[in-house]
Amino acid sequence: MNTIVNENVILFKELEKKVFSYVCELGCSMIQFMLESFNEELMKNRNKKDLRDKGKRQTSIKTIMGEVAYSRNVCRTIDDEGHKAWIYPLDKAMQMDKIGLFSTNLAEKIANVVSHNSYKTTSEIISNTSGQSISHGGTWGLVQKLGDRISNEENCMVKEMDTTDGKGTKEIKLLFEEMDGVWLKMQDKKHKNAPKQEMKVATTYEGWENDGKGCNRLSGKIVIAGMEKSDDFHAKREARIRRTYNADEIEIRVLNGDGGSWIKEPYDPDVVYQLDRFHIHQCIRRNIVPKEAQGRIIELFEEERYDEMFAYISQYADSVESNDEKDKNSKKARELYEYLNNNRAGLTPWQKQRNDYPEAPTGLVYKNMGVQENQNCTIITLRMKGGRRRWSTSGAHNMAKLLSCKENKELVSTIERYTDGIIIAEPIYEILKTLSAAKAPKKDGKGNPYIDILNHHMPMLDAIQTESRKVFRRAFA
Repeated sequence: MNTIVNENVILFKELEKKVFSYVCELGCSMIQFMLESFNEELMKNRNKKDLRDKGKRQTSIKTIMGEVAYSRNVCRTIDDEGHKAWIYPLDKAMQMDKIGLFSTNLAEKIANVVSHNSYKTTSEIISNTSGQSISHGGTWGLVQKLGDRISNEENCMVKEMDTTDGKGTKEIKLLFEEMDGVWLKMQDKKHKNAPKQEMKVATTYEGWENDGKGCNRLSGKIVIAGMEKSDDFHAKREARIRRTYNADEIEIRVLNGDGGSWIKEPYDPDVVYQLDRFHIHQCIRRNIVPKEAQGRIIELFEEERYDEMFAYISQYADSVESNDEKDKNSKKARELYEYLNNNRAGLTPWQKQRNDYPEAPTGLVYKNMGVQENQNCTIITLRMKGGRRRWSTSGAHNMAKLLSCKENKELVSTIERYTDGIIIAEPIYEILKTLSAAKAPKKDGKGNPYIDILNHHMPMLDAIQTESRKVFRRAFA
C-alpha cells in the first residue's frame, strides 16, 4: 500500500479519461476505414459511362466517438436536363445531405439533451460525455435544421390533406382539443430585446386511460406547437388529426380554450366550446382585489348561477368607481365582466352542453378538461422560459417543433429519417472480417486467409506511433 501511495500513480479518474479517449480514437479510425472501403466498393461497381471519376475530396462526420475525417470520390454526371452535375456516390448512399454530417446516435443524443438544457450546457454535456467536441453554435445549427425539416413535413401533411382529405383510418366518435398560447421573450437580429410573442400550442386526445388505480393519463395525445400565423397553425393541427383519424367519423369535437380569437376562429357552431376553468379563476383573481369578492364570484360561477354572477360583478364595479385615475379596480372589474360575457356560451361545462355524447370506448373515461396549462409547462415553459432566455422567431419555432416531436414520441424516428444512411451489408461484412483478422491464428498451415483481403490502406500505420495507434497496429495490422 505504501508503495502505491509513494509512487507516481495516475488517478483512476484520469486513467478512465485516457482509456476513453484512446478507445474513441480507435473507433474513429475503424469508421474511417469502413467508409473509405465502402467508397472503393461503390466506385468499383458504378456505371462508369454515367459516373466519371474526378478524384477524391476530404470531408468529416461528427459521431459520438469524435469527428471522423475521410475521403470519398466525386463523380461527374449529366442530370435530367442535360447539364453537368457532380455527385458523391458515398454521400448519396449514406444519405448524408439531410441535416448535416451528424451520425444518428450523436444527433439523437444532442436532441434529447437540448430539450432540457440550454445550447451552451448541451454542448458542454456532449463534449464531456462523448468523444465529440461540439460548440453551442453547432448544437444550435442542428436544432434549426431539424426543426425546419419537421415544419416541412407538416407542410406536406397539409398538402396531403388538401388533396386527399386525409389518410387517417382510426375511427372515434368524440375528440377532445385544447389550445393555449405561451408568451416568450424575444430578440431581434442584433440580439436586442424585442416585443414578446405568443407561441401557439395545441393538444388533441381521445380521453383518459383508466388503470383502475386512480392514475389516469391522456390517450392518443398529439401535441403541436409553433410560431406560425393562426391559419397555418390550424391547417397543420387539422392535418395531424386527419393523418391519424378518419375525420368523417368524428361526430363531436370538444374544444377547451382561454377565449382567444385565434382559438375559436376555424370552428363551426357544432363544436362544443368550453372556456378554460384555469383561466376563469385566474382572471377573477387578477381583476378582483378583495378576497371576499373573489370568493363570492367563484362561488356563483361554480354553482352555475351565471346571471347572479354577472350582476354581482357589475354591482362591484359600480361600488369601487373612483375619480382617482390611478385606481383601476372598477376598470378591471368591467374587463372581467366583458371577458366572461364574450365567452358566455363556454361557461357551462362541456358535459352539460349536450345530452347526446357517445359512450367512452372500453378502457377510457371522459373527465373535466383543462390539461393544456400542464402541457404548456412540461413541454414548452420549462425549456423556453425563465432566466435570461430570449428567442428569435425562427429559433423559437424550430425548438417548439423539436419539443413537440419529442412529446409525440416521434423524435428518434424523425432523426433517423434525416441522418441514418445505409451501408450495404455484404461489403461491410468483408470489412468487419478484415478488422477481426487479429482473432485468426497467425499460422494454421494454410496461410492467413485475411491477408488477401487486407489490401486497403490502413489508417494511422504511417503516422506517429502513439500508444493508441500501437494498440491499433497490434490488433489489426
